[in-house]
Amino acid sequence: MSTEPMQDADTPQGNPQPNFRTKPVSFVRRGARLSAGRQRAWDNYRDEFVIDVPRHIADTSVDPDYVFDAGTAFGREAPLIVEIGPGVGEAVVEAAKEHPEQNFLAIEVYTPGIAQTLMQIGRHGLSNIRLIQANAPEVLETTLPRESVDELWVFFPDPWHKARHHKRRMVSPHFAELAARVLKPGGLWRLATDWADYAEVMREVGDGASGFTNVHAGERTSAEDPAGGWAPRFEGRTLTGFEKKAGEAGRGIHDLAYRRTSGGGV
Repeated sequence: MSTEPMQDADTPQGNPQPNFRTKPVSFVRRGARLSAGRQRAWDNYRDEFVIDVPRHIADTSVDPDYVFDAGTAFGREAPLIVEIGPGVGEAVVEAAKEHPEQNFLAIEVYTPGIAQTLMQIGRHGLSNIRLIQANAPEVLETTLPRESVDELWVFFPDPWHKARHHKRRMVSPHFAELAARVLKPGGLWRLATDWADYAEVMREVGDGASGFTNVHAGERTSAEDPAGGWAPRFEGRTLTGFEKKAGEAGRGIHDLAYRRTSGGGV
């Protein structure tokens, strides 16, 4: 994630205007080289499971006129769960296995992570996952229809733990407006992080956001933290390798859950 002006790589030819982003994005540029196994998964499953979205200037942007149609993408109508930044897909794949009655959309830019997710989709014979390779805030702002999502998951976003980088954190008041835009009334916005200071920022953003109520307001208080409001660990989130490493490093996991009420959104 970065709030500093940046021009994305692979600006389409013929477009003279560079794309400078001034708001946090959902990714950090990483290498895109694939192992042999991931390349096979990409070749075999990409066309079926990765939505071929039209681009807008950058290779991680989506044309703002494009609107995702879940019924067409999945071939059915079902509750839609969206996960932002699934990494290698551990949580979303396990959830899709456990809930075949639900549709899952993963938003990720990291090509090896998408390829690993595709490998798991193929291994388990799943049909209820789709992926969009794009910057998540843009997807929330224009790609997803208003009030079309039943749950929005933001698990372990980049913490940008150095103080000078805090401005790059994705969860912000503006991001909360985007979350409110896409969630159905009554829908849930679930968050988790292993960085205590980022957890407090997330809680501040969620508690202050128009159109949301904290499902666990006043719960799990302590002398050091009389505000509380933390959710119990979300049982629908499989224990990933990343979360295990956080625990081994002594970092506690903070969960939050907000319900979409009314108002808010952009």
